[in-house]
Amino acid sequence: MYNAFFGLTSQPFSIAPNPEFMFLGNRHTEALAHLRYGLGDAGGFVLLTGEVGTGKTTVSRCLLAELPEKTQVAFILNPTLSELELLAAICDELKIRYKKTDASLKNLTDKITAKLLKNHAAGISTILIIDEAQHLQPAVLEQLRLLTNLETNTKKLLQVILIGQPELQQLLQRQDLRQLAQRITARYHLMPLTMDEVRLYVQHRLQVAGCQRPVFNEAALRALFRFSGGIPRLLNLLCDRAMLGAYSQQRALVDARLVTLAAAETLAVNTPLTTKRPVWWWPFWFALALISGALLAYGWFSFGVS
Repeated sequence: MYNAFFGLTSQPFSIAPNPEFMFLGNRHTEALAHLRYGLGDAGGFVLLTGEVGTGKTTVSRCLLAELPEKTQVAFILNPTLSELELLAAICDELKIRYKKTDASLKNLTDKITAKLLKNHAAGISTILIIDEAQHLQPAVLEQLRLLTNLETNTKKLLQVILIGQPELQQLLQRQDLRQLAQRITARYHLMPLTMDEVRLYVQHRLQVAGCQRPVFNEAALRALFRFSGGIPRLLNLLCDRAMLGAYSQQRALVDARLVTLAAAETLAVNTPLTTKRPVWWWPFWFALALISGALLAYGWFSFGVS
């Protein structure tokens, strides 16, 4: 709606993971380096955690984009599965054929093992990526550990990347999962963007969308950081709504007030601009003051007469 007004060629703050708008802050770069190290070390498990919207998906997409051509990746987005369902999902992702009527833990495990050996013989690495891994049941995680038992003298035939929210770290501290935790060769907890990174993030996305001039003033950028906490997904929501507000008022520059109103509308945040008493209260208080003054004057007058 506001693209033409700001001279944009595309939507700069969509929450869809468009690779054209990919921005890697210092912490995203560090996270990517840890994932590379974990896989390069031929370890069994790599762990990436972070709060909702901090950019875990962005990091994983960057990693996928740079994997060698001879790599087969199984990507599981919905990990609320039983042990058997997980193995079936892995078979589906790795294009392993099996009879659903004959599906059992042993049968599917044998088929996955055969596929891993076949890939290794052909020089193909196999990687399993599980998103929202905090939802995995302990028994399912143990099944994953058993899959990574297959190895050569120098390499695991299946490497697993677990991506999830901070609860995943707590889950892996369970005593019955200590063997899996010991196999994690690299782990990184992704923190939100800093104030300086927020400034660069907003500028980067606007430039990719075709805008070469400032759209948010410095006070607006500080407000964006304050309300979003540096979380990219929230930044996108706030920027989009604030620019829409600027467009509706035909204002070429977004200020802190527009960002504050955007926070109230998109994040349901109580702000000074949204917690003021309604305008209709002021006549009431004015009338009450007049009545109180009149009564006080009358009291003094009566006292003087008596």
